[in-house]
Amino acid sequence: MTSNKPNRLINEKSPYLQQHAYNPVDWYPWGDEAFEKAKQEDKPIFLSIGYSTCHWCHVFAHESFEDEEIAAYLNDRYVAIKVDREERPDIDSVYMKVCQMMTGHGGWPLSIFMTPDKVPFYAGTYFPRESKYGMPGFTEVITQLYQKYKEDPGHISEVTKSVTDALEKTVTAKSENRLTKDLTNQAFEQLGKRFDFTYGGFGAAPKFPTPQNILFLLRYYHFTGKTAALKMAESTLQAMANGGIYDHIGFGFARYSTDEKWLVPHFEKMLYDNALLLIAYTECYQITNNPLYKKISEQIITFVMREMHSSEGGFYSAIDADSEGVEGKYYVWDDDEIFNILGEERGDLYASVYGITPEGNFEGKNIPNLLGTDMETIAEENDMTLGELDQALEDARKQLLSAREKRVYPHVDDKILTSWNAMMIAALAKAGKVFEKREYTRAAEKSIRFIESNLIREKRVMARYRDGEVKHNGYLDDYAFLLWAYVELYEATFASTYLKQARAFTDDMIDLFWDTEQGGFFFNGHDSEKLLSREKEIYDGALPSGNGVAAVMLAKMGFLTGETVYLDKLEEMYYTFYDDVSEVPVAGIHFIQSLLLMENRTKEVVVLGDKDQFTGELQRAFLPDVTLLVSDDSEQLAEVAPFTSEYKQLDDQMTVYVCENFACHQPTTDPEKAWAYIRSNR
Repeated sequence: MTSNKPNRLINEKSPYLQQHAYNPVDWYPWGDEAFEKAKQEDKPIFLSIGYSTCHWCHVFAHESFEDEEIAAYLNDRYVAIKVDREERPDIDSVYMKVCQMMTGHGGWPLSIFMTPDKVPFYAGTYFPRESKYGMPGFTEVITQLYQKYKEDPGHISEVTKSVTDALEKTVTAKSENRLTKDLTNQAFEQLGKRFDFTYGGFGAAPKFPTPQNILFLLRYYHFTGKTAALKMAESTLQAMANGGIYDHIGFGFARYSTDEKWLVPHFEKMLYDNALLLIAYTECYQITNNPLYKKISEQIITFVMREMHSSEGGFYSAIDADSEGVEGKYYVWDDDEIFNILGEERGDLYASVYGITPEGNFEGKNIPNLLGTDMETIAEENDMTLGELDQALEDARKQLLSAREKRVYPHVDDKILTSWNAMMIAALAKAGKVFEKREYTRAAEKSIRFIESNLIREKRVMARYRDGEVKHNGYLDDYAFLLWAYVELYEATFASTYLKQARAFTDDMIDLFWDTEQGGFFFNGHDSEKLLSREKEIYDGALPSGNGVAAVMLAKMGFLTGETVYLDKLEEMYYTFYDDVSEVPVAGIHFIQSLLLMENRTKEVVVLGDKDQFTGELQRAFLPDVTLLVSDDSEQLAEVAPFTSEYKQLDDQMTVYVCENFACHQPTTDPEKAWAYIRSNR
């Protein structure tokens, strides 16, 4: 049950915190008030971390935090703090590491029991109200831990000291060894060992899209020519597009598949997954020209613009898996419902294509999917061309979408996060460039203007905007992903202002996050709240790590501007993260992408003057080894890329300079000769 009287979370803008504002638990937001109270009253702290579209967070809340008896116990003996992990990934990162060290696993909801000085003495995730599933009940946990805290302070201080010591040992120290090109081959081999040759993807169920694996494989294929890398990427992208993890009615990808076949999703949709998958499908189209990848890319954009785009220009964070308290209810179908909407003939056709049956494939309901469907056979059986079949299915989809939109829509977490928006901006800019769709680029530009207007305060990037409120100093991810967005916007438009902004953000990122002693970037800035430990992430999770993205962007910015200071920082990172990355290369796959750029031949191409046809062809091609600078104004270009200051246009014609490691071929006005330079020694 919920209380009529709100708790302190009522004043917070986070959708997750607001979901708990009427719990009978006397929740505090993270802040001095809570810690002072815990110190003065000598109470342990119960820290609960989650996010608004998290299914098990909802279950935990309903079973325990809405329970008057549990609330009374917590209110009397603990200080209870709620944190939205998407707003405060810095807090989440520290305490998730502790949970993994203590229990060997992690996840959300994250439950931490700690002293008033923020040091944990017990950690876990979801607890059922009473003991079951082989797990202790929450009632039992809070009772026993409180007794321990009060009656055995020696044990508590022993545990907290071991936690503090263990955290100190995790601090990344610079190695004398440097990461080398060989690691890119090791990462590829590790992906090969984890690859599911039957169903695509990596590892066993639950299966996550892990787009960073795909992005690495596409580049590895480009640099090495190993077709196995492309095959792994393609079979994964095709399997996901056919599976139930993809929403065949309204488009967009769910967060993960609960089974190995990609059939049954966890129905939650995240902005970051759809942004990174949009990049992966777009790049795979660049390489293969397979129209499927273009189709999925454009459908992702249709979905995001329809369901996750704010009228102000930003993008919402996530759409819940649950509606009316039931996971997937919005997305699944009864067999007879399909026929009632589509009629007998079209219903039969749709059911045969998308695997709709009376018994269903998910708890008696149906998740539309294309697994095992052969379109050519179905077209033949129905005496249709593939084009006619495609049109009939599209008409049916629109009817079903229209019917679905009458259902109770899931909760949308409508906060706007800088880092996740930056990924979607990068993805839209890339899609606009590759598919020559100006409206995609315009959407990216509108969103970057929204961020510049609302999420940058006195030159400091902030992390979150919601309902007019801007909060929390931005983290490394915000800067690194924004840098990615500006680089993609530059490559889509050749507007030098974007490159100028990229340079400014690169410098700010180094100033705010760089570890001057050991190298690499801290997760939170030098000007941010000091926590139990200062994290320096290199391993990818659902998202590429901030250091991974920063590394790739330092390489790009070094090539784009000619400023070797950026490449020097990247070089230092190859020593900083040697121990972490060489141990399990595949865990830091995005970071290893930077090695592909630094350890293989790359080219800088500078185009001066009227350039549309030549640069259009370059933009459509997948050329991760080519950096493209384009300008009608060589002086303006020299401001952001000083190494071009001596480059001049020849005879008022388009002039192309092709350089390698900043040493250049003779400039040419002949596009074919320029292409020959670009393709040489590749």
